[in-house]
Amino acid sequence: MKPRTIAIYGKGGIGKSFTTTNLSATFALMGKKVLQLGCDPKHDSTTSLFGGISLPTVTEVFAEKNARNEQVQISDIVFRRDVPDFPQPIYGVELGGPQVGRGCGGRGIISGFDVLEKLGLFTWDLDIILMDFLGDVVCGGFATPLARSLSEEVILLTTNDRQSIFTANNICQANNYFRTVGGQSKLLGLIINRDDDSGIAEKYAAAAEINILMKLPYDPAARDKDDSFNFAIQLPEIGEKFRKLAADIIERNIEPCEAAGLDFQTFVRLFGEINAAHPTPASETELTGQQTQTSPDFSARENDDPCSSDNEKLLSCVDKLPDAEREIYRMIEIDKKSVTETAKLQGISESETEKTLSAARTRLRKLFFSL
Repeated sequence: MKPRTIAIYGKGGIGKSFTTTNLSATFALMGKKVLQLGCDPKHDSTTSLFGGISLPTVTEVFAEKNARNEQVQISDIVFRRDVPDFPQPIYGVELGGPQVGRGCGGRGIISGFDVLEKLGLFTWDLDIILMDFLGDVVCGGFATPLARSLSEEVILLTTNDRQSIFTANNICQANNYFRTVGGQSKLLGLIINRDDDSGIAEKYAAAAEINILMKLPYDPAARDKDDSFNFAIQLPEIGEKFRKLAADIIERNIEPCEAAGLDFQTFVRLFGEINAAHPTPASETELTGQQTQTSPDFSARENDDPCSSDNEKLLSCVDKLPDAEREIYRMIEIDKKSVTETAKLQGISESETEKTLSAARTRLRKLFFSL
């Protein structure tokens, strides 16, 4: 049986590694074979998981092996830790990435996944793979689990500050976009870390219709555990929250969200009124000391808009679908008709409608990413 794959996304520095590590440990305590996959160029996701040991990264090992014309082996990049009283060992991998200013972190993520897939990552004898991902999905590399459906499920992590919630909203929008072109990753919900009872993240979750999976209070004792490379689930209050979440995940008690994320204007209004005034333009005279001259036309053209380009590409791919798949895809994904309504209009069963839609999404995904 293929391992279950879950990507945990969030803004840097808000506790993704802390959350992923303690969830990994909880799964292991429950007898599950779990692998934690660190997907951040800082390669520090598994440090606490391994008691302070920094793991060699896939990026480093691949470069060294490649220089010697040798193949990377599983034992070169996958490591285990046997924790006393744990019924299962814990496994870890760090993808790594280039040093600061010396390369593209996203490209490193893509290359790392290529190595792991060649080694059969998704066929290994594991129950769960937890991916600890930086939330910067503007870069295609960090969106790899969503774009290629490598993660069965997605969990968003945030705190109660606007920037981390904004990042979570971006990830939600990205996942929704990839689902329209055949992506299969399902959004489980949101974890609120360092909760200060301000309710800001809960307000966002309600507006975006996203499940709140767990709220973790700010706890100095939990921070001390993490700083000393230990598990915060040893603290009763923290441990109970993680055990409940892990059980709900294992038993599939969580109904995935259909959230598309909030547009920018709606998102900003959650935090206050929007100032509708136009910004005051700076003059050429005040900046250069010269009189205004005729400037080149830098106005955006439709084809310069990446979103517009992607939409045109998507519609072009939709036109290439077989007639039945194209018709049902357009009715559900573009015209926003329900499966029930579409089935009635097409004179077929709902199950046949869903089957055809699934086939359309799969074919569309292949078309979209092959162009």
